[in-house]
Amino acid sequence: MTTLSIDHRPAQDGGRSASRMHRLPVPADSVVDPRIGSAGLALLALEDGTVFAGHAFGAPVASGGDLVVNTSQTGYQEVCTDPSYAGQLVVMTYPLIGNHGRLAHDDQSTRPWLRGLIVSHATAAVLDDARQLVHLLRERGVPAICGLDTRALARHLRATGSQRAVITAPWELDETAAVSAAVAVPRWEDQDFVGQVSVADPYEVGDDGPLVAVVDYGLKRNIVRALVARGMRVRVLPHTATGADVLTPEIAGIVLSPGPGDPARLDGPVALARAVIADGRPMLGICLGHQIVARAAGAETRRLRFGHHGANHPVRDLGTGTVQVTAQNHEVEVVGESLPAASGFVVSQRNLNDGSVEGLRHENERIETVQYHPEGSPGPLDALEVFDRFAQRLG
Repeated sequence: MTTLSIDHRPAQDGGRSASRMHRLPVPADSVVDPRIGSAGLALLALEDGTVFAGHAFGAPVASGGDLVVNTSQTGYQEVCTDPSYAGQLVVMTYPLIGNHGRLAHDDQSTRPWLRGLIVSHATAAVLDDARQLVHLLRERGVPAICGLDTRALARHLRATGSQRAVITAPWELDETAAVSAAVAVPRWEDQDFVGQVSVADPYEVGDDGPLVAVVDYGLKRNIVRALVARGMRVRVLPHTATGADVLTPEIAGIVLSPGPGDPARLDGPVALARAVIADGRPMLGICLGHQIVARAAGAETRRLRFGHHGANHPVRDLGTGTVQVTAQNHEVEVVGESLPAASGFVVSQRNLNDGSVEGLRHENERIETVQYHPEGSPGPLDALEVFDRFAQRLG
């Protein structure tokens, strides 16, 4: 591995590539909208030694995390503000990112949580800076890189599985140092992301209807909106909530939210789910919440080879045979065969791409879980019945 031989002046950016170095990027103006502008050349370095060169256009800083691929054509704003992406570098395989701008109302949390964004072409379809995604990234210190071959990168990850990686700061082009930095990134499984993204204090939304407790492990705003739209009041609780906190007399049902990280680390939330199962009140688990309920029921979880990230995953309901298009963002699956027969839970839905577990239902209690994101508007309305069923169970 050698240092990329590039003069640090943009006008003289020719160079030679190392043994694992992918070709130098095309001129900046062909991959970065001039209204955004390139901050200079940068590297994306993977822990296996593979290095891509591109143009930096986000915050002018370095950052590292687990590298994941998202296949969505739209929804990049929601991806960037989804707490479930905490600790990750996100590769968008759709080639043009930025075409439809950004609306603050559609942000899924108060800030972007991803560690970095990797795209092929950084576009800007709107003139207003506040509506361009890049300005949100710059304000919040999130780097971004474009001009590299995202399809080649996605194929590489499909062959190798998940990897740690770093985006270097502009004009930091030492490949050896970049790869060493990628190797030094802490393992995803060893980090507590839920504690980073959860609210610190409870709050309530809605004026009328049954009161539902939502435990925030990385809550997306669309979940609260979906519940309120169905006539519920919502009390959002921090991730430290216990069974005693959610099983007060005024609580009609419980929702365990999505979130980042490995459920095997979350003994407290698993104990909470176990208490709700014993109590018998309606409960809905979404994504990480689904995994937490599964572990409370005695099932095992394991990390997927490269995760599910996108808005086009087909899921079959095993009871009705209905196939839905779903939005997904997770690294871990529930091991269906490990679910104890005496738990009362059965696998209710399966992913048609790889057969992984996409939902659980309790045979006697009013409890359902889904691995996908019904609030993500895939289809665009395919999965919203999850919230309708939860509302019916409160009656």
